[in-house]
Amino acid sequence: MTDDTDAPAAAAGPGEDPVRGSALFGPQPDVAGAAGYTDAPARVGFFTDTSVCIGCKACEVACKEWNAIPEDGLELTGMSYDNTQGLGASTWRHVAFIEQRKPLGGQEPGVGHEDIDVFAAAGNLGTSPSSPGPGATAPEPGSAPAGAPAGAISPVAPDGRPELRWLMSSDVCKHCTHAGCLDVCPTGSLFRTEFGTVVVQEDICNGCGYCVPACPYGVIDQRRGDGRAWKCTLCYDRLGVGMEPACAKACPTDSIQFGPLDELRERAAARVAQLHAAGVTDARLYGEDPQDGVGGDGAFFLLLDEPEVYGLPPDPVVTTRDLPAMWRHAAAAAASLAAMAVLSFVRRPR
Repeated sequence: MTDDTDAPAAAAGPGEDPVRGSALFGPQPDVAGAAGYTDAPARVGFFTDTSVCIGCKACEVACKEWNAIPEDGLELTGMSYDNTQGLGASTWRHVAFIEQRKPLGGQEPGVGHEDIDVFAAAGNLGTSPSSPGPGATAPEPGSAPAGAPAGAISPVAPDGRPELRWLMSSDVCKHCTHAGCLDVCPTGSLFRTEFGTVVVQEDICNGCGYCVPACPYGVIDQRRGDGRAWKCTLCYDRLGVGMEPACAKACPTDSIQFGPLDELRERAAARVAQLHAAGVTDARLYGEDPQDGVGGDGAFFLLLDEPEVYGLPPDPVVTTRDLPAMWRHAAAAAASLAAMAVLSFVRRPR
């Protein structure tokens, strides 16, 4: 974290609230009020607890069905069971499958698997008790090494410890407190709702694409053959009638939790403390801190490893943060050029 993000109050300029920061950067406890709403409801969002995600993809299906999102590929990548690869204009929820050569419990940081030849491992299936044949999910009774836990997922290390774990995480638009996509939209297609979420109005999107590079998470995208930008709306139409988003409604394990953002943050902190007490020391929250580079996310996550493992930026910063300083520098440069031009005319021999 840079000094700018650690001390937004010190960076506040003339006319800026030292507590809330500027309109483009810093904490903003009332995003709906800042957007012009009066008597707005409490800000809502998502808390995604990846520790209980089972990778069922019910959220992806529910999202597509409710929002009438077109199919965008059913072929496996060849690297995992993931067939959607990432968020995009036609994938507003994406369940990542990340295989790691680590134990299932008591997460051990720093255990890499770069030296593992997966093709050689696949070729050895069925040749040893620690690598049972195709279709098996656990060693046969009496064939596992001594000390191996009953019903453990294979393969099992010589010391009886399960070596593989799946990290599954349902990713989504973060609905940032300071949303770069919204800041750069020239048509007003992107707007802040009374619930604090960020929505695209595709009927007035002109397809300029400015929002795509403005997102620090790479979420928003333009649809092929269409050109307009699309992303998660946090089911704005459902929120308006008191319903929860389709993905959260469909999640069978409550990995995706919806509700007032302040309540979700408290619940998430308690969950992290519970996991730490159980020995899962790698558990951490991502995107919940109002002091981070986007002022905190409206959709944040409990992760079991570094953000980079999940394809998330470790220190996201709203891309419009430095616009005021850039304009000041541009104005100073223009003034300097104008002054030099005036001096050149004044000193010119007559």
